[in-house]
This record gives sequence, structure tokens and C-alpha cells, in this order.
Amino acid sequence: MINRRAVLGTLAATLAFAASPAVAQDWKAKYPELVFAIIPSENASGVTDRFQPFMDYLSREIGTKVTLRVAQDYAALIEGQKAGQIHIGYYGPSSFARALMTGSKIDAFAIEVSKGGVKGYYSVFYVKKDSPYTKIEDLKGKNLGLVDPNSTSGNNVPRFALNKMKIDPDAFFSKVVYTGSHENAVIALGQGTVDVAANWWNAEDDSNLTRMAAKNMAKVEDFRIIFKSDMIVNSPIAYLSDMPEDLKAKIRDAFMNAAKKDKAAFDRISDGKNEPYEPTDNKAYQPIVDLNKFVDELRKKKAS
Repeated sequence: MINRRAVLGTLAATLAFAASPAVAQDWKAKYPELVFAIIPSENASGVTDRFQPFMDYLSREIGTKVTLRVAQDYAALIEGQKAGQIHIGYYGPSSFARALMTGSKIDAFAIEVSKGGVKGYYSVFYVKKDSPYTKIEDLKGKNLGLVDPNSTSGNNVPRFALNKMKIDPDAFFSKVVYTGSHENAVIALGQGTVDVAANWWNAEDDSNLTRMAAKNMAKVEDFRIIFKSDMIVNSPIAYLSDMPEDLKAKIRDAFMNAAKKDKAAFDRISDGKNEPYEPTDNKAYQPIVDLNKFVDELRKKKAS
């Protein structure tokens, strides 16, 4: 009996040991590849150059291939995660809030952190430096450049700010143009297609404009800011809620340790301007959900 018990005990332990890795590896069979998508804040080649080293880092850390996809527009990222085709999404605040509002089963798990531990950024209105405009009210009858209907700093916050100024952009401006990306908004302003353009801005040395200048796409000194919003909560990264918990834990760990484990890849994303990611959750974006609802109501009033 003693020998039989010993054999049975050893067999049970062996089976448990053998089964344990199999359970842990189950998600790898289901997820041989993870798709990481990002909103089009700059041209596709620029995003690829900025993010590909980080994809390589994530692939190593998570243990499965992570493929970068640059969304055609903000809605494409929202719909891709809603359909379960995008496993990890790098959002702007309003597009993330919109995804939640339209039923996407996603969870924010990491937030961008700017210099000094700041978890926020701003929406600004740029004009050409040599233009006569000093405030928004000077631009009646001119052309306004926005970014995308689901852009926080490129649409929703500007519309909210204009409403506080008692300005209906579609009536006040001669034309309101959606340019598709923050880079395109600056280009449209530089070319004279629009007379004022909305954009994101972190600090004097960290903005879409400074990043464009670093790529010789624009000169900072050619533009000036005539309006800066209140602080907006920084951009979140979100994964699909129904992915296995051990896979989500690996993704979280990879992001939280990125600045330490692969500083070069991490710094490449923000030109070295960001601090390590910090945890966040969906509740942090409730104010943005409320902002989206406000903008939706404005559109409804106009339509009626």
C-alpha cells in the first residue's frame, strides 16, 4: 500500500506539473499574434518608424508576435477593437471614450506620462506667426482646421472651447475642414488652406509641431498659439477585456517596465519626452465621456 500510494502521489504530482505549463500556454495557441493599433497622429511611415522598436520589445516580453497597425482614421481603431480584431489600442482620450460609449469591451490599463509626472496635455489653436490674428474672435469668416471628429484636442475640446466663447464654428467660420491628422492640420495651416488649426501641445519643447520640426516637416517659429485649453487627461492604452488574465498581466508588465527594460524603444515613441507609463482605468476617462456627450448634443441641436 505504501508503494502504491507513493506511485500514485508521484503520478499525480507529475500530471499536475505537466498540466500547469499547458494551461499557461493555452493563450499562445489562441493568440499567435497580437495586433497593436494606433490613431493616425502623424503619417503612417512616421508612426512605423516611431513604434516598430517598441513592437519588437513587446514581442520579446509578451512571448508572441506583436504587429503594428496604423489606423486609417480614429473610427477604424474604435471599430477594430469593437470587432476584436485589434488586441491593444493606443487611443486619444475622446476616441477611447467613444469606444466605450459604442459598446467596445475594452479596458484602459496604461496612461502616457509627460515630463514632471504630468498626466495631461492641452489643445491649442495655431495661426501663422505673420498673420494679424491675436484671438479667435479675429477669425470670423476664415477657415478652421480640425483633425478628426473623434479627436480630443483636434475637435471635441476646440468645439467645447468655442461654445464657451459663444461661437458656433460652422456659422462663424467660412469653412471647417477635417484634415485627418495633427500633422495634416499644421500642413494645411502652413499652406494657407486654413487660417487657424487645432492641435495637441504638451510643453514648449514637446508638441506635434516640435516633432514635425525634428523631421524637417515644419518650423516652430512659423506659427504661434492664440488659445490654449485647460488640461486634458493623457492618452490611454487599452486591451480587449475578454483576453486571458495571464496574457493581460504580461501586456501590463511589458508596458510598465518598458522604460527600464528597453529605454531606447520607449524613448523613440516620444522623442525621449515621456516618463514611464503608469496604470489607469476606464473611470479616469468619465470626464471625456461627458465631453463627448456634450459635443454630441451640440451636433443634435444644430441638426434640429
